[in-house]
Amino acid sequence: MTTAEPVHPVQVGTIPGVRASALAAWQLVEDARYRTGRRQQDERRRLLAQRTVADRRAARDVEREMSTPS
Repeated sequence: MTTAEPVHPVQVGTIPGVRASALAAWQLVEDARYRTGRRQQDERRRLLAQRTVADRRAARDVEREMSTPS
């Protein structure tokens, strides 16, 4: 083949369409697979945020106690 020859398109047979029920089943599987991981990540983020708030509150209380004259 040289650059002067035109490119001929490749003839590909038609691919049968995916049925809606197969797509729905695939979506259910994907949702179930990733839902549990997301829930665990959200719970971990919530716990870390709660710890951060508690640590800051404790640090603020200690700072207040140290600055108050006895």
